[in-house]
Amino acid sequence: MRTYIGTHQVLTAVEFEELALGFDELPLGLDRDLFRGPLTPESPEERAAREAVAREVIAELAAQGEGGDEVAAWDALYADALTRTVPFLRAARAAGRTAQAGEVAA
Repeated sequence: MRTYIGTHQVLTAVEFEELALGFDELPLGLDRDLFRGPLTPESPEERAAREAVAREVIAELAAQGEGGDEVAAWDALYADALTRTVPFLRAARAAGRTAQAGEVAA
């Protein structure tokens, strides 16, 4: 069975998510979960460690940006913005709203 969104054939789950939800292609080298958090629950220790690493990465990218690397500067801004987002699925689960495939969450 093939899946299409518009005229584009979807080959992977990530590609489906990006096309279906309108996400742009990810910048190379940046892991969204590092900055926004995973979709699954994490312990307070895991969260603290992840956030510490994310702060270090953002600081390094910002320093590279100040040194003239425009791509690193944009990556730092993107990563920093991700730290203030909550993945939609995690927020829905926290609110007690879950949807099965084909259903729309209320």
